[in-house]
Order: sequence, then structure tokens, then C-alpha cells
Amino acid sequence: MVIEELYEHRNLIQKVIENLSGDIETACRVMVSVLQDGKKVLIAGNGGSAADAQHIAAELSGRFVKERKALPGIALTVDTSALTAIANDYGYHHVFSRQVEALAQPGDLFIGISTSGNSQGILNAFEAAAKTGCKTLGLSGRDGGKMNGICDLNIVVPSDVTARIQEMHILIGHIMCKAVDDVY
Repeated sequence: MVIEELYEHRNLIQKVIENLSGDIETACRVMVSVLQDGKKVLIAGNGGSAADAQHIAAELSGRFVKERKALPGIALTVDTSALTAIANDYGYHHVFSRQVEALAQPGDLFIGISTSGNSQGILNAFEAAAKTGCKTLGLSGRDGGKMNGICDLNIVVPSDVTARIQEMHILIGHIMCKAVDDVY
């Protein structure tokens, strides 16, 4: 069983290398450019994707590998007062879009993470980000879902297995943070 999991992971990494390297490089350039322009990165997801959002934000505001200045990475998943107030007053599907409306500025980057590509709260946040003038990047899986038509770039991990998709999302996030480290 363990070896099957490892082989499944390895095979998916090979597919990602073959099919998504260009998109990942584009995502790296966008994130670096946004940060060089003095803008911020807002990130959101649900469940395991929320943890990934927090992880990527922490790599920016803390550090990834090398010592560098702190950079503005904000996970929209951590403010329990905002999350519960918005969910109570507007409904759960608006917990991220309301925060994007409040925090985003033109030129910022919004990263939405959804393994299915169909999480309504993430889709609403993409719409809010676009209205605000943010650049938008999706990390999804399966067939990319509705995120395909709503964000500037949707990196679709070619798998139907949630765990494998999430593993690739954090790998892609780490690659993006490495690109940032290379510049700062």
C-alpha cells in the first residue's frame, strides 16, 4: 500500500513536469512581479486547501529558505471573527469575497485553491478580485472546474485524487516561493 502511494505520487509529478512547467513558470513570474511592484498576495481555500493557503502565506511573510525581507502574503482563512461574521451575515460562500473586497487593491494577486475547481466561495472571491483589478491565479485539479473560465491562469493538476492534488498544490506553492527567494 505504501509503495503504491509513492508510485502514484511519482507518476503525477512526472505528468506535472511534462504538462504544467510552463504554467508554473508563468505563475512564478506573476507572483514575483506583484511583490516587486509593492503589492500583496491574498490566498484562500477550504479544508486542506485552507492549510495550503496559510502555508504559502507564511512562506512569504516569514521566509521560505533564505533570509530576506518579509513579504505581504495573507491567508484569508485565518481571521475567525471575519469568517464567522461574514458567514453569519452573508452566507459561507461570501467569506472570501468580502475579505477580497475589503483588503485587495489593483495589482494585487489573489490565489484561489480548490481541488475540484468548483468551490463557490473561491469562485466568488475570484469575481471580487477581478472587479478590484487583481491578478488571479487558480490551483485546482480534476478538469479545473468553473475556475477554468474565471481566473487569469488556472493550474490544473491532472488527477482526481484529492490527496495527490493537494500534494502538487503545495509543491507548486513551494516552487513559487523559491522563485521569490531567487529575487529577494
